[in-house]
Amino acid sequence: MKQERFLLALAVLLATMGWGRAAEGQNPTAVQAMQLSAFGGATGVYTGLGGGKNFSITAGVDLALQPYHGVRPTIELRGTYPTDRGLIDHQKSLLGGLRVDFLLGHRIHPYADFLFGRGEMVYSPSFYLYNGFYYELTTTYVYSPGAGFDYDLGQRWGIKVDGQVQRWGSTPTPSGEIFSKVGTVGVVYRFNFSRRSRR
Repeated sequence: MKQERFLLALAVLLATMGWGRAAEGQNPTAVQAMQLSAFGGATGVYTGLGGGKNFSITAGVDLALQPYHGVRPTIELRGTYPTDRGLIDHQKSLLGGLRVDFLLGHRIHPYADFLFGRGEMVYSPSFYLYNGFYYELTTTYVYSPGAGFDYDLGQRWGIKVDGQVQRWGSTPTPSGEIFSKVGTVGVVYRFNFSRRSRR
C-alpha cells in the first residue's frame, strides 16, 4: 500500500513536470544564461541510528546561474519525505544551498553541492529510549554535502543520480549527532523560457 502511494505521488509529479512538450531532439542541453529545473525521485535513507532505513520521495527545484569558466553555480531547494518509515526512525527534511555544475559538453553533467536546513526525526514505533529518557521526535539543523550527476535524455528531460551524507545534531546518541546516508534516483525536467539559447 505504501509503495502504491509512492508510485501515485511520483506519477502526479511527472505529469505536472511533463505538461509541456517532452524531450526536444537528442542534442545536448543548450546552456542558457539562467535556467530553472525541477526534479523528483525515489530515495533510500540509512538513518545512522541503530541500522534504521527509510524509503522516501525527494523533490526539488534548481535555479542555475550564469556559467563561468566551465562551472555553473546553482541555487537548490529540496525536500525529502518518508513513505516507508522503517523500524527505528524516519527522517524528513527541507534543505537549500549551493550546487556547482561542471560543464563538460556531454550528456553527463556532474555536480557537487552543500545543503543546509531543518529536519525532523521521528522514532518508531512511538519512542526511543536513551539514557533513561524517552524520545518521540527530534527537530534539528541538518548539514548535507553531496554529489551526483544528471544525464540528458533531451533538451528538457534527464535522469538524476544523487548521493548525500547528512549530519543531524541534537540526537539521542553519545556524540549528540548522527550521519545519515541518502541516495536518490529520479528524473529532471528543465523549463525553457527562452526561444534562443546559447551553446
